[in-house]
Amino acid sequence: MKNAYYKGSALAACTSSMILLSAMFASQSVSAHGYLEVPPSRALACQKGLNTQCGGAQYEPQSVGETFKGFPAGVGGAPLQGPVDGKIPSGGHSLFSALDAQSATRWHMTEIKERNIDFQWRYTAVHPATKHEYFITRNGWNPNEALKRATFESAPFCTIDGGNQKPESGAKHNCNIPADKSGQHVILAIWTVGDTDAAFYNVGDVNILAEPELPGGWSSVGSIAPSTSLLVGDKVRARAFSANGESPEYSIEIPINSAEEGSPNNWSFKLAEAINEAHTLVRAGVRDENGKIEPVKGNNSVYAQKDSGVTRYEVQLNMQEDAAARLSVASQQAEYVLDKGLAKIEFSILSNRKMNVEATLFDESNKPVGSTSTQVGSGPTWLAMDVRSNPGKHTLTLVGTTLDGRTTRQDTQVTQLTGEGAGADYDFVFPQGLGEYTAGTKVLQPKTNEVFECKPFPESGYCKQYSPTANGFEPGIGAHWHMAWDKL
Repeated sequence: MKNAYYKGSALAACTSSMILLSAMFASQSVSAHGYLEVPPSRALACQKGLNTQCGGAQYEPQSVGETFKGFPAGVGGAPLQGPVDGKIPSGGHSLFSALDAQSATRWHMTEIKERNIDFQWRYTAVHPATKHEYFITRNGWNPNEALKRATFESAPFCTIDGGNQKPESGAKHNCNIPADKSGQHVILAIWTVGDTDAAFYNVGDVNILAEPELPGGWSSVGSIAPSTSLLVGDKVRARAFSANGESPEYSIEIPINSAEEGSPNNWSFKLAEAINEAHTLVRAGVRDENGKIEPVKGNNSVYAQKDSGVTRYEVQLNMQEDAAARLSVASQQAEYVLDKGLAKIEFSILSNRKMNVEATLFDESNKPVGSTSTQVGSGPTWLAMDVRSNPGKHTLTLVGTTLDGRTTRQDTQVTQLTGEGAGADYDFVFPQGLGEYTAGTKVLQPKTNEVFECKPFPESGYCKQYSPTANGFEPGIGAHWHMAWDKL
């Protein structure tokens, strides 16, 4: 449904849309346009469960903040436009008024660790954009007072020209958080629409942890955090980025030539030295009391002068596969006996590396009927898994990944299950595969060891209505499970 704007009144159209919206929160036919996705708007954080007691905003983050364009002042000498003071987060709409509450602890804050940031919007019914603007609260603002125009800096710290073209979801707006901003702040993101009188106002709550500009013109642009041991033949690359993308001239790569160099503290030191030897506008190391930056064997920060254009460094590990790594099923029983469809499968595995291991048992139709996962050391390890299945040939699949993530090994063994079967077949063990439940889907409820079948349409829609805090339709358990499921 599209809003109609009469005599330049976007607000009238929004009001009618909000009346409809209040009658049906989750309807897809209401006006719904877009929201700030990265960092998440206050309303999107509500939908994600990061914020609570949000009213209608948690259902419709894309509808929040739509009102007149013209923030912070009117256009061409016209009266003040945009959302009224005290109602900036909601756009003045009563359905979203819960967002106007303001205190130092009311809202979840997204941590901002780098001053160079890519803002990102998600559009559900896109309109042409004349511009996107980003305002931020003034230094010394009171987080326990309602947000007003006077709470924000009078000018945006970043403006992106929209060219009156339809923006794309996920497109990045590269901006720099002002150097004097740190700690708790509110960012006001504004999408000004080109074909109506409206703009969309989204606030985002942030905690700016990025270091301010340092004496001598240096700014912190990243760090070298040694955490992984490397092998001979591996490489480490420090990738430099500017506002326009990667800067190859400031990127540095070093090889690991010995076991000693592969020690985390040692390769961190070697990489920091290589950066310092190659550049004068970029330095890596630790600053002393005189501002001198020198490498250490450990954590090293990376600093850059503004003239370099570098705004961010990322460390990339290019690791070779560990060809000597081994993983296998060492021993298992010739067969396992089911008792009313249930059995405990015990077997041993052998690894010569520390690994994260997952074992899965598949039946003849390749449906998983049991699994277990754990971290194992070098040597033999006994594993056990609970299985619910029917007699027949089964396949035990073992997958392990070394702790540094460089190498994956797999082993597959056939095994037999005999005895008494489980009876009713099923497609999933609840709540696995929740998004795929449709009419006729059969699930095993592990809490009761019973199988349930999802009812035909339209009741089948209830089969997916589950979360750890809202489980009214959980098969066999929820208060209203009979509305969605039939017990087999």
